[in-house]
Amino acid sequence: MNKIQTEKPKTRRWQRTTLGQYVAMRNGVPLGDGRSLRNMLQRSFGAASFAGFWQQWNPIWGYGLGRYVHAPLRRALPPAVAFILTFAISGGLHDLATMAVSWSPAFLFTPWFVLLGMGAVLGRAAGMDLGKRPFWVRATVNLAYLLVCLLPALAMRNAIL
Repeated sequence: MNKIQTEKPKTRRWQRTTLGQYVAMRNGVPLGDGRSLRNMLQRSFGAASFAGFWQQWNPIWGYGLGRYVHAPLRRALPPAVAFILTFAISGGLHDLATMAVSWSPAFLFTPWFVLLGMGAVLGRAAGMDLGKRPFWVRATVNLAYLLVCLLPALAMRNAIL
């Protein structure tokens, strides 16, 4: 048997990863540790790419999205499309939660998250790698990415509502 025949597919390994293992892998500390928020913020804003930002951001939410949304979509769609649709679904869930609390329409997160997903896909396609840049440069670029994607989403929401 060759290497391809003996290696297990990544999807099977993913199915065996528990939430606690995933959070520890992403945050570097166990689930519930007091350093989790600090580590998540440092790792996400210090990421070398937009896709890397999302690998570190909110690992509990990311675990659920990865396992129950992205993985099934990837079985049926190209990876980039599955990635962007996962962001759209996440945005829709955020909008639903906002509407449930405010009892008013909220069409902000869905377009914002679609733009964020597109930015991450484009950054990956372009080979984005800020790994050799200082932390403050990576943090500034990642923050700018969030804001640049937010502005058209706000304009769209204001035009609709």
